[in-house]
Order: sequence, then C-alpha cells, then structure tokens
Amino acid sequence: MLFREPRCLPVIWLDDRLVPESEASVSYSDRGYYFGDGIYEVFRVYGGHLYEADAHYDRLERSAREIGLGLPYARTEIDDILRLLLEREHVQNGTVYMQVTRGVAPRSHPFPADAKPVMLAYCSDAARPIHMMQTGISAVTRPDIRWLRCDLKTLNLLGSVLAKQEAADQGAGDVILHRDGIVTECSASNLMIVKDGAVLTHPADHLILHGITRAVVLRLAGEQGIHARERAFTLEELRAADEAFLTGTTMEIVPIVQIDGLPVGVGEPGPVTRRLQQSFEATIPS
Repeated sequence: MLFREPRCLPVIWLDDRLVPESEASVSYSDRGYYFGDGIYEVFRVYGGHLYEADAHYDRLERSAREIGLGLPYARTEIDDILRLLLEREHVQNGTVYMQVTRGVAPRSHPFPADAKPVMLAYCSDAARPIHMMQTGISAVTRPDIRWLRCDLKTLNLLGSVLAKQEAADQGAGDVILHRDGIVTECSASNLMIVKDGAVLTHPADHLILHGITRAVVLRLAGEQGIHARERAFTLEELRAADEAFLTGTTMEIVPIVQIDGLPVGVGEPGPVTRRLQQSFEATIPS
C-alpha cells in the first residue's frame, strides 16, 4: 500500500491517504451521515502500542459481516494504517478511533450497488482515568431504549447519547440500562456486579456490546480464582450487590459506588474490584 504523508499535524486517514486534519472533509452524500450506515472501533494505546488489537479487529470484521459491509482493506492493511498514524502523531498513551461507512451514494435506503466504503481513522492523546478508578462514580438507572443489535458496533449511537446526557443532567457519571427490569449495560461500557465474592455480568448476546475489556476482565477473574458468571440479573439484584463496576476500552475498570442516590455496598470501591484493577494493570505494556 502506498502512503502519502503530509507535512502538517495533526493528520487523519481518509479516503486512501493521510491528510492534514484541516483539509479533511466528508461528502454530504456519505451514508454514514444519512443513515448511520457504518461501523467503528476505538483502540486503547499504551506505550505506543494498540492494546488487544486482534480482538478489536475480530469485532470489526464481525460487525462488518453482520451488516453486509465490505471493508476497504484487509486486516493487515488496516493494522499498518493505524500503526502509521500512531508513529506519525507520536501518541504513546491515548486512543485510535476508526470507522468505515458504506460510502457515498444518492440517498436511498437499499444498499447502493457501486458505493465504495470510506474509512476514517485518527489518534488522540488520552490519559487513563486514574481518579475515577480510585474513587468510583455514581450512576442512575434508566430503560434501555436502543435497538436490538447492540452487539454490533455501529454508528447508530443516538440511544446511548440520550442515555448518557440524561445521566449528566442528573449529575451522575453514567447510566445503567435495563429492559423490563433486566440489567444490560451502561451507555458506552459493560457492567459487572459482585455478590458474595462472585462476579456477575449480562451474557454476550444481542442486547449488549461484546466488550474487549469485558472479555479481558472475565479472563483475569478466572486466573485469579474469582468466580465469574455470565447471567442476566435484575434491578433488584443490582441494588443488592456488594460491588459494581463498569468496563471499557477508555475507562478500563471503574467502580460504581452509588446508584440512584443509594450506596453500592459500603459506598466505596470493593476488594474484588480492586483485585481485578490490579490484575488489569499488569496486562498493560510499559
């Protein structure tokens, strides 16, 4: 693949080349703009390296396959592009955002026959949320109003945006979503609770995103001898939990110490959450 490297910073990858951010533009006819017709991934960067890159690529390919979207590059080519961005921008600790839309076409609901998928990617510096990981956050519970394919990482995020804004309006750090009393996940992260030393989280079905950090935490729990089970649980079980925490690419493991104005357990990060945070820390490359 031929890379054309501009002289200015910052840069993004768009339409088969690196371009200065100030020169980047997307067509008004892009289906991502009209329909949210596309997918995305957010990678964590530690020490200049993509964390759990293969798991992210697996999920990207699955999302693309499930919505009938052909990726514009092979996995190895996408990896080359993202690593080029990291090197070009000198990001050591941050994130890489990438998305692929179905491309530019006249506005019509059926898939266009000749549209070319458009990939956009850029990287940003982002500090780890150390303070939140140490002190925890509050959350509120709200009905899950999103569509029924939350396992796909698509650009259709308005339901999550509305939920997150409602939490912000209430002065909370996040929202915990539920469908008819069955807890699913948070606005942009997965949720786990702890009861009697055991971890419980919703199964990785169509109602939640198959989180990369979620999978890492479940693996670490097994290695630490912490019983972890993927089972749907109720709002009542949530409110009776000893501990609760969210997991996510940018958030890592953040304790939830208050829900709907009431303390979770003793109202501070618990011992199981702390053990898992320490185990996760050990997986971060220096």
